Amino acid sequence: MRTLICGSMAYDTIMVFKDQFKKHILPEQIHILNVAFLVPEMRREYGGCAGNIAYNLQMLGGNPLIMATVGDDFAPYASRLDNLGLAQTHIRHVADHFTGQAFITTDLDDNQITAFHPGAMNQSHLNSVSAAKEVTLGIVSPDGREGMIQHALEFSDLGIPFVFDPGQGMPMFSGAELLTFVEQATYVTVNDYEAKMLQGKTGKTLDEIAQRVKALIVTLGADGSLIHADGKQIAIPTPKPEAIVDPTGCGDAYRAGLLYGIQLGWDWETTGRLASLMGSLKIANRGGQNHSYTRAEIATLYELHFGRAIKL
Repeated sequence: MRTLICGSMAYDTIMVFKDQFKKHILPEQIHILNVAFLVPEMRREYGGCAGNIAYNLQMLGGNPLIMATVGDDFAPYASRLDNLGLAQTHIRHVADHFTGQAFITTDLDDNQITAFHPGAMNQSHLNSVSAAKEVTLGIVSPDGREGMIQHALEFSDLGIPFVFDPGQGMPMFSGAELLTFVEQATYVTVNDYEAKMLQGKTGKTLDEIAQRVKALIVTLGADGSLIHADGKQIAIPTPKPEAIVDPTGCGDAYRAGLLYGIQLGWDWETTGRLASLMGSLKIANRGGQNHSYTRAEIATLYELHFGRAIKL
């Protein structure tokens, strides 16, 4: 059993401005904005939804297969994947493009100014789901617009159950297009803000959307998550993290837990709690792929937080 993860591979360049943006952005001059921020701290992280989800799913003992498009600058990331033992069979190099990358500047109030260059991600439609073998579950995460549409259709046509995870890509699609995704998908997962946007764009309530899929999962940050499935709503708590360091990639870690539980046919209470634990473990570390736990450690923490044993 393999889980095909369609989504972005990206570098995250994160810079810290040792002051507050509001002191340097004049509201009355916003129409002629021209500012520069000195950022003595900078780090580069490996990221992208597909990369982050695969990293976490492998940590759990899953069998992830990444499908993505990358650019000429991908060599360091490729070396990392080799070291992690993550297959690159369906990671396509697109010449004369950069790998997708985010440039994030954060101030002392944790406000962020982000610029994202999609680069090779916009060519994700060059990959085909049918090329991947032994796939029994998939996910369509934020990626190039054409690629997301194509991969969802291919999963549906091939009869492979998949999760639709629109994330930051939701603004690219009309209400009608989002409803098509929902009709094709087996599961839908969004955060609370995206849930409101999904309702606004489609004109459908969460209950109406949930009736069209096996499960609709809405994450609520520190307040846990809510799983709409089998005609009921299942509230999932969030374990208290050791520290709140960086939310980058928490949603991807959560989705890895979902995919693991779905692949093994677990009930939603168990699956949701594992997903929630994965998000909690990630938030205590910077970047989307710097946390590291053994399966035994994750199982021990699951029992500690939820009072029940789990076998990974």
